[in-house]
Amino acid sequence: MKLKQQPQDFRVEERTDVVAGEAGDFALYRLDKTGWTTPDALAALRRRWQVDHRRLSYGGLKDRHAVTSQHLTIFRGPKRNLTHERVTVTYLGQCVEPFTAQEIRANRFTVTLRSLNAAGVSRAEATLREVADAGLPNYFDDQRFGSVGEQQEFVAKEMVFGRFERALWLALAAPYEHDRADAKREKATLTELWGKWPECQAKLPKGHARSLVSYLAAHPTDFKGAVARLRPELQGLYLSAYQSYLWNKMLAAWLTTTLGPANLTSVELKLGTVPAPVRLPDENRAAWESLMLPLPSARVKPEPDAPWLPTVEEMLKGEGLTLAELKVKGMQKPFFSKGDRPACVRPENLSHTADADELNKGRRKLVLSFDLPRGSYATMLVKRVTSP
Repeated sequence: MKLKQQPQDFRVEERTDVVAGEAGDFALYRLDKTGWTTPDALAALRRRWQVDHRRLSYGGLKDRHAVTSQHLTIFRGPKRNLTHERVTVTYLGQCVEPFTAQEIRANRFTVTLRSLNAAGVSRAEATLREVADAGLPNYFDDQRFGSVGEQQEFVAKEMVFGRFERALWLALAAPYEHDRADAKREKATLTELWGKWPECQAKLPKGHARSLVSYLAAHPTDFKGAVARLRPELQGLYLSAYQSYLWNKMLAAWLTTTLGPANLTSVELKLGTVPAPVRLPDENRAAWESLMLPLPSARVKPEPDAPWLPTVEEMLKGEGLTLAELKVKGMQKPFFSKGDRPACVRPENLSHTADADELNKGRRKLVLSFDLPRGSYATMLVKRVTSP
């Protein structure tokens, strides 16, 4: 069975140890949203409360499809609530430190898979047993690549290679699957009048794109300067998307080389098909369960005998890069993240129930409940369970 749409029910809640009190300079909030990405929600909050982005800190990025609850802090933020379109912000108290992803213990998920037949339920339950034994590859899923347009070009890749005009065009004018009507109109204007900056500025509505075009009207060839003026959260998204794409390629190469096709199945992602283990040979189990792969970046200084180094070098060679070149030259910010990511995860507290699907007569539903470490994607489990 191939999953053709988002699950009917897909809810995410952070499990966190943060406790708010009355003291501290950081106001803590719970952000509940639906239909918007986290950057969309934060941009709306900043506009309503006129908050500089440097005062705001949050734990992670959620996509527009899930109904989510997450936390954020604002340095000396208002002690009040906010309801705005698809966003509700609830004031929880004060903290002495800003809230970051480090405070998140796990994300708790409840997912309902609908319109299954009896055979589909049986296959899903068998796959859940495989995942319990062999683990789940910790790929970054499609939500990470919402900034990648229809041609699958990466803004950050163009930045790394110094092609700043192309990077800016991708950021401002490239079409995306979920563009709303106003975004389509804005992008049509940008495409038609690209390079004619005063004329383009006059036709654009107020907003981030027009502010960048205004800069180019005064500095017509300074595309690097315009890219540097992209909103910080957008810059972070672009770099994270490219770095995550490269990390996925590293993991896929390791699995293919180490486990071999006989022990793998395929899972379809937005940017291509990736392998996942269905069984683990005894001689590979320890290596797989302990494997940590670095987020590729020029900031990584590997030991010459690092076991993952040949895989990384070969993967980057295909991109026309080396590890040392994976940075945005001539700009202190933004920069690629540094850190290690576990290759294998196992959902904790995993349970499932099968029942009649009340929304689809004569069909079955499967309700999954589980916890995942921060940074792991519930949709990877959904795709693994629903792959043919």
